[in-house]
Amino acid sequence: MSEYICPHCGNPIYDDDALLCMYCGESLKRDVGVFGKIKYTKPKIIIMTVVGLIVLSFVLLVIF
Repeated sequence: MSEYICPHCGNPIYDDDALLCMYCGESLKRDVGVFGKIKYTKPKIIIMTVVGLIVLSFVLLVIF
């Protein structure tokens, strides 16, 4: 566990996954990255993307 200092209020944040400061509520402006974006994305969007990729791969298999 690492300590992160809030850029707005200066209080330490010990939660590694926090995106908002628990003291002032402002954004911690952390880099989220690809897997972090997937982590905070709605499950419906992820499921629709996976189903779309499966359908696309099946169509390409049938064509070729």
